Amino acid sequence: MSQLSEERKQELIDKYSKISSPSSTNSSGPRGPGGGHRGPGGGGRGNRGMHASGKPKNAAPVMKRLLGYIRKDIYRILLVFVFLLFGIAANLASNYILRPVINNLVDTNSSVEERVRNLLVGITLMAVIYIVGMITNYLNSRIMVDVSQSALVNLREDLFNKIQKLPLKYHDTHTHGEIMSRFTNDLDVVGQMINNTMTQIFSGVITLIGTVILMFVTNWILAIITILGVPLIALVASQIAKRSKNYYKGQQKSLGAVNGYIEESVTGQKVIKVFNHEETAMQEFNFLSDDLYEKQLKANFFGGIMMPVLGNISKVSYALSAVVGGILCLTANFDIGGLTIFTNYSRQFARPINELSSQVTVIFSALAGAERVFEVMDQEPEPADHEDAVEIYKENVQTVYDENKTNEDSDDKAISIKGEVSLSNVTFGYNPDKIVLNKINVTANPGQKIAFVGSTGAGKTTITNLINRFYDIEEGLISIDGIDIKNIKRESLRGNIAMVLQDTHLFSGSVMENIRYGRLDATNEEVITAAKTANAHSFIERLEHGYDTELEGDGSNLSQGQRQLLNIARAAISKAPILIMDEATSSVDTRTEKYIEEGMDKLMKNRTTFIIAHRLSTVRNSDEIIVLEQGEIVEQGTHEELLAMQGRYYQLHTGAIELD
Repeated sequence: MSQLSEERKQELIDKYSKISSPSSTNSSGPRGPGGGHRGPGGGGRGNRGMHASGKPKNAAPVMKRLLGYIRKDIYRILLVFVFLLFGIAANLASNYILRPVINNLVDTNSSVEERVRNLLVGITLMAVIYIVGMITNYLNSRIMVDVSQSALVNLREDLFNKIQKLPLKYHDTHTHGEIMSRFTNDLDVVGQMINNTMTQIFSGVITLIGTVILMFVTNWILAIITILGVPLIALVASQIAKRSKNYYKGQQKSLGAVNGYIEESVTGQKVIKVFNHEETAMQEFNFLSDDLYEKQLKANFFGGIMMPVLGNISKVSYALSAVVGGILCLTANFDIGGLTIFTNYSRQFARPINELSSQVTVIFSALAGAERVFEVMDQEPEPADHEDAVEIYKENVQTVYDENKTNEDSDDKAISIKGEVSLSNVTFGYNPDKIVLNKINVTANPGQKIAFVGSTGAGKTTITNLINRFYDIEEGLISIDGIDIKNIKRESLRGNIAMVLQDTHLFSGSVMENIRYGRLDATNEEVITAAKTANAHSFIERLEHGYDTELEGDGSNLSQGQRQLLNIARAAISKAPILIMDEATSSVDTRTEKYIEEGMDKLMKNRTTFIIAHRLSTVRNSDEIIVLEQGEIVEQGTHEELLAMQGRYYQLHTGAIELD
């Protein structure tokens, strides 16, 4: 087995660290609609997830906006701070009470009985203080969990609701992993900050102030000696943090490379075995694993020595305070009880400083994560419907599904349609400087079947996206029964258009629930009827639990053809008068294709249908076939008419040229 070159080693780290990152969501980037134009920046793996790390660009506005999510709990937060004050005061007071207790024990002028009595009083008082501290700590932790989770729920729901309102363009230009990371990595670190960091910062500051005050109250000379050690602690901590930060950054990159390589190797296991690359894969993975080991070793070493080093420096300060304090006891009447509690304060003096410094990274990470969340929430949603927009429904078939609304009691703006779809001089580009469609003119009469054929990127899928108003056109007019679709409410428009796509997507749940997704108020009988229309009923009946069979992993327990039949059944139950079939049979074999086509034929009956297909056999019975190339119509007519022209379609049909 050959050794990996240095160039290959670096290539492995750079390439696979971009594919996957620690704690990222393993979802691929978006596929362009129907395999055609992807929109600006669409497609590709992209980054599989982003860490909530780094510094925010605008910390103050982000923090202000984030605090808005906990503002409604302001009284509970104030109560938490009150409890914190009680807890901190109890902790500091319990130490200070040791002073009279110890002084009483060494007081030879008092009787044994008096010293025992004073000792019991001191112990009782300390016990009460400790109990109060425990109760307040429990209460503030319990309340803060409720506050942080409430804020996180509201933030998560607002983010999800905004995602539902974003235009398709946003999803085409952002990978699934990038969007998912907002819900996972970014929100997790925000929740951590709200739950822990805010209270720890407040607690650390108050504890530090209280400790310094009590140190000066106890002995100002020893207090100054202790505080003089702070610059040394800060200097050492900053140097260790700087080194560990660089190593942790390298560790994250190496960990991302390992995760990325594992992910790609597992999903491509069949290809690895076919080409006998097991040995190469193991060698490359071993290198990545060893590289991660080295970087983790250094990162964890410098991360782990922070507390021991700072602890030892604190012990030096503690020892110095004890020595000087002992001298003061002998020469300046400094009491032994005071020396005892001061050494305690000296020993814990560095703890709140360390805690505060460690929270800075958490705060910056949380604010950076919150900033990315708010960036999504600040995206422009789909434009609101025009105030005079109308609702449409097919004659005798209610397609604006509302259990409280029927055709008879619909408002005056609801009108019936027959299904005529017209595109007049439509010009469109995902980017202003690149036209995808140029002067497209197509008319589909009610019940007609219109097919689009052409090379990948010719603009076929773009036309169907425009009919759905996933994008708005720059020039021209798209109308349904003479009504500009911009004057139709989006919900109503899309409720009257059913789509069967090449990429089927099934949700977690039963077969029946997935079919019913096309119309949520459909009865079980209507679901079964739709399945029969789609030729799906027979295979569903053969499943272990029939229509109650639970689907897993996007329907991974079904074949591609079965998933597509469910997709057709979902479109059938919608009762939409306009149907779009986008490469619906391209991912199945010829035998399954014929079975699916039978279901499609039943589905297309009496519906205005647009078909996009690479296989010309699926479009030959269309009422009109549109041949697109580079965003323009080069031919149109029936199958026979186009063959008679002996042009582009004829060449495709005879195999003289192939669709790419």
